[in-house]
Amino acid sequence: MSTELLGFDHPYANSLDAVSDRDFALEFLSNASILMVHLSRLCEELIYWCSYEFGYVELADQYATGSSIMPQKKNPDMAELIRGKTGRIFGDLTGLLTVMKGLPLAYNKDMQEDKEGVFDAVKTIIPSLQVMTGMIKTLRINRNRMEEATHHDFSNATELADYLATKGIPFRQAHEIVGELVLKGLKTGTNLADIPLAQYQEINPRITADVYKILKPDTAVARRHSLGGTGFDQVKQQIAAAREVIDQNQQE
Repeated sequence: MSTELLGFDHPYANSLDAVSDRDFALEFLSNASILMVHLSRLCEELIYWCSYEFGYVELADQYATGSSIMPQKKNPDMAELIRGKTGRIFGDLTGLLTVMKGLPLAYNKDMQEDKEGVFDAVKTIIPSLQVMTGMIKTLRINRNRMEEATHHDFSNATELADYLATKGIPFRQAHEIVGELVLKGLKTGTNLADIPLAQYQEINPRITADVYKILKPDTAVARRHSLGGTGFDQVKQQIAAAREVIDQNQQE
């Protein structure tokens, strides 16, 4: 009757288990810790991305603050605070684990320490989720800066190695060739796409002008079309699947 009136799934089958078990609190704190890990890692990305050196995104003013001394700064304080709160939740979990680890299997007054950490975690994760939601919803993405960054690095080196392999060069050898080109490019400030065709043909005369299409960032991304890959089509499918999960959860 008590189980039914309180809305529980079932009663405890063992009275000692009923008074000494705190797995429900530990599981909640464990889940809260994992949640905060993901929020913290995303905040770490945002902090990097909105820095002047990257400039990939800009946070809305309500989720950033100015510097007390440097007028040009826009500090990602909300992201830093969420990242910092993660340690607090870890502490709540570690605290309760430490309380429980040496107790005999019955009720002990030590267990009064189970509540503070749980309540603190609830008061921490809910605002963190709310702030993160608003921060993501209102941030501005600098697409041009992102695209520009893909044209000035050597992330297409693997594409060139694969291309050379299609021309009959063993991949191990192709890997070494591209490594030498990258090293030279780093010293001279020359990207792979800027190397003249004549220089490529010195490596293998069967290399043609189509190598420059292979070296384009869009081409490299589009090739990652296997399940779960980072290609355009796969990412669109993943976004659609995520939206479907969100819609289902909102209906429930």
